[in-house]
Amino acid sequence: MNRSRAGKTTRSVAALTMVAASVAAAPVAAAPTAGARATATAPASSALTSTPLPCRSPGRTKPTVVLVHGAWADTSSWNGEVDALRRAGYVARAIANPLRGLGTDAATVADFLKTISGPIVLVGHSYGGSVITEAAAGVPGVKALVYVDAAAPDVGEATGRLSGPDSALNADPGSLYDKVPYPGAPQGAADLYLKRDVFVRSFASDLPRDTALRLWASQRAASTSAFTTPATAAAWKSIPSWYFISTGDRIITPSAELSMARRAHARVSRFEGGSHLTLISHPAAVTSLIGSAICATP
Repeated sequence: MNRSRAGKTTRSVAALTMVAASVAAAPVAAAPTAGARATATAPASSALTSTPLPCRSPGRTKPTVVLVHGAWADTSSWNGEVDALRRAGYVARAIANPLRGLGTDAATVADFLKTISGPIVLVGHSYGGSVITEAAAGVPGVKALVYVDAAAPDVGEATGRLSGPDSALNADPGSLYDKVPYPGAPQGAADLYLKRDVFVRSFASDLPRDTALRLWASQRAASTSAFTTPATAAAWKSIPSWYFISTGDRIITPSAELSMARRAHARVSRFEGGSHLTLISHPAAVTSLIGSAICATP
């Protein structure tokens, strides 16, 4: 590579990792007083291949990164991020989210968090964002929350009402889900599987069709209780947060995510393109934001 091209590449990577434009933060009761955060925007083609990892502050205790998947997914959603974090010298744990109901799911994650010594960066995708919002409350080791195309409910809000008015999930439920009973379900609850066309066209819209079909075939069901149980805690009111927003997300829409990010006073990274599964299609971009949270963790 000639010096001119190398210089342009260096400047391009630097531009992707810089904080660019200010995001106005809406007032929220009991929110952190750090003020408005900032937005970094990156084109989908770049995938934010440069991360701030490893951090430049030797001697600090490295946080453990705990990653929580969302509905219709499993721990393998985080394979790209786990590999990148491990290469950078960090311990990353992708743990199973039961997908049974917000209270029990959050309690399961909180119990795991309490087994970890040292600081924790807690990351949630999609419905996993609701889970980390509740699970982190009362766990002093959690120093940062990272939301990846995720819900971040306030107390009293249910995940199913946070997708945005233009979400693909606002269609007739019969056209969206295959509904299946399960043993021990609360009255009226059932397991939901996304129908194939919804999964391929809206959930995994930026992935190759063969990959999307494989993920559809292997999806984990989520109970309706996961989406209807109101949150009882909102950890983003006291823990610094970061928010990754894919502009191509058709499940939790960018406008809905930005609204939740603003009230949480989160640092926002807007990714141009992607889908609800950008964590699979562009793991380097997601890892870059996780890296920013890691390096800001005391």
